[in-house]
Amino acid sequence: MKNLLLVFVGGGFGSVLRYIIGKYLNNTENGIPYGTFLANIIGSLLIGLILGYALKNNSLSSNQTVLLATGFCGGFTTFSTFAYENHLFLKSGDFTSFAIYTIASFVLGFLAVFLGMFLAK
Repeated sequence: MKNLLLVFVGGGFGSVLRYIIGKYLNNTENGIPYGTFLANIIGSLLIGLILGYALKNNSLSSNQTVLLATGFCGGFTTFSTFAYENHLFLKSGDFTSFAIYTIASFVLGFLAVFLGMFLAK
């Protein structure tokens, strides 16, 4: 039950922060949804840092890891919004934005996790 509460609290904070970033950076008129993109890349970097630090130093408790990695990062990042935004690109025939957004999100997301893990070591 304690882990559920930790995920709930961390996820709530992450979701609110993602909402704020999306509100100011996502604009349907300018193509790429920069808010979602930024949240997913920053979240990838953070989970790499958090889990890398937890593995290296054994200094984060399992409760802290659940709160930060599963809760906050899970609430902050969003695959469902990413998938929906790609659906909109395809529906409107904007294949260029679809390709750029999809490829950049995957490549930079993976690189951000690896960078976070590297920086934590």
